[in-house]
Parts: sequence; C-alpha cells; structure tokens
Amino acid sequence: MTKAELVEIISEETGINKKDTGLIVNHIMENIGQALVEGDKVELRGFGSFKVKTRNARLARNPRTGADVQVDAKRVPFFKASNDLKARLNEKDA
Repeated sequence: MTKAELVEIISEETGINKKDTGLIVNHIMENIGQALVEGDKVELRGFGSFKVKTRNARLARNPRTGADVQVDAKRVPFFKASNDLKARLNEKDA
C-alpha cells in the first residue's frame, strides 16, 4: 500500500476530502519522524512501536574488490510489531 492509497482509503471511510486527509497523514508521518530524530520512542497501541537504534562503527569488506572498508557508526529506525499485529498476521483463516 502506498501513501496515496492510504489517503484514499481513509478519505472514503471518514468522508473527509482527499486533500485534508493527505495533510493529516503527512502531519502524522512528519511528527513520527521528528520524534525519532529527537530520540523519542513512538508507540501505536495495537500496531507496534518505532525507535532509533545505534549501529557501531565497524570494519567491513567490499565484496567486489575484497578491500577493507570502514563503516561509520549510524542511527537507524527500528520497528517492532505489537503482539496484536503479530496475532492478526498469523490467524488461521487469513
């Protein structure tokens, strides 16, 4: 599902026009992203949680040349699905 498809579905189900629905979806995504940038954890009950993990610097190998390459430390977004979402994904009649 794309963001445009999500906007269309929400717009149809709520009766809010697509333009306003698009703004709402954009604001939600922007606020989740901003919270992660600030180091906060975002928890959506029944869906899952987003947080930032730090990967340490490490020495890697270029698979083409075999040369050693230094990979810098970095922060990466991480999503953990809720138990409810996991259960819905694994329902027998799905």
